[in-house]
Order: sequence, then C-alpha cells, then structure tokens
Amino acid sequence: MNKRVAGLLISCLLISMTAACGYEKQIQSSDHDYGSRKAGDAKMHGSKMYGTSSANNPYQHDNTFFEYSNTLSNEVSKLGGVGSSIVMLTDKNAYVGLALDWTAVGTKSTGHTDEQNRSGSSEGVYNHDTGSQRWDNRQLVSPYNSLFTVNDHSMLSDELKQTVAVKVRELAPAVQEVHISANMDFVNELNEYAKQAWMNHSLTPWLQDFNTLVKYQFAGGNIMPQQIKDYENMRAKHRGGQSIIPTN
Repeated sequence: MNKRVAGLLISCLLISMTAACGYEKQIQSSDHDYGSRKAGDAKMHGSKMYGTSSANNPYQHDNTFFEYSNTLSNEVSKLGGVGSSIVMLTDKNAYVGLALDWTAVGTKSTGHTDEQNRSGSSEGVYNHDTGSQRWDNRQLVSPYNSLFTVNDHSMLSDELKQTVAVKVRELAPAVQEVHISANMDFVNELNEYAKQAWMNHSLTPWLQDFNTLVKYQFAGGNIMPQQIKDYENMRAKHRGGQSIIPTN
C-alpha cells in the first residue's frame, strides 16, 4: 500500500513538474518574456530579422521617400512590453520607434537603465526637478513619469527586436531592413512626422531631415536634424502668414 501511495505521489509530482515546465516554456516563447535568452527560444529561431544586413550598404539610409504606417504602428503596439510605437516605411526600410511599458520582462538588455526619472511619482508630482504636477502632453515620451525609453538601440533586448522585426516583415515583406530604437528623441521625432501624416500633410519636405535622423540613430551619423518640436514657433510664424513647411 505504501508503495502504491508513493507511486501516486511521484506520478503527481512528475505531472506537476511537466505542467510547470510546459508553462514556463510557453511564457519564454511568448511576447511577455524577452529576457530568458535560453537556447531553443522560439522567438530567436531562424535568421536575424532586424538591423543592418550582411551586405552593409553604405547608402542604405539614403531613402527616397518615407511614410507613416498606421497599420504597422498599431500592430507593433499590441506586442507585450510595447506601450506605443511609430513605424515609418521607406522605399528600402522600416524604422520603428518604441515607447516601452511594464507588460513584459527583459525588454532591455542586461545592465541598462531607461531615460526616465520616476521619483516624482512618490512625491505626488510629475517633474521631480521642478516640482511641477503638469505635463504639456506635446511629446509621446518625456524624461519624467511617462512610458520609458533607452538611449541606444543596442540597449534593447535582441528578443524584443527580433519579435518586432518579425511582426513588421509579416505585414511588409518587401522591406530590406528593419531598424528599431527606443531612444526618446528618436521616438518623439517620429511621432512629429506621424502628426504631419495625421493632418494629411506631405512628408516629402522632411525627407532630408528624416534621413539625417536615421543615419544619426543607426549608422553612426554625427548630425541631428533640426527637430520638428519647434512647432509652436513655426505655428506662430504660420499665423503671421509664413509657411511652416521647410523649403530645402
């Protein structure tokens, strides 16, 4: 009898362990865990889908047009760990700006911190430095108590970038490369381009600045374009009869 009871207990234990292992593997393969980094992770099967290709074309970021993709932006935003995303398509590439949230683990590569200061939340204020309780809401992400970002694309989990790139390529199979960043300035600038698209304004006048931006972010460029966040001044000039659209 004792042997029979012992056998039943062992069987139950094995079933529980099998179920637990299966659940753990399911989580590791999902978009809720980008930090397991274990061999055999389904998210990393196959070739690398993001970043510079093996061809390493020095003109890869000389795009001839770019456009905002509402569909891709929405679909990437649905992934675990992504609070919001802005996706731009060009004649060659897809560029993805990510604002991260807390719905997944391991979104950052090991040892890196985000660009936001959230200490004000414990003090009942928005901006810890000034004590302000207000956010002007003009930017998608800010340095204080917002969705979070990291300074360089190398600070993002490879599993997260692979998952995002696979999703982009599913919906836009013609793209040559998928470049992904959660840099605060980059995300906010893409958001400004998206605002132009939402207002049915052409993005063509901003092409040179866009190429400068993506080269700075992904190709070691040392120049940042003039940021569109100076919109308030531009709007003021526009109200005075001057155009807000650059002419270069």
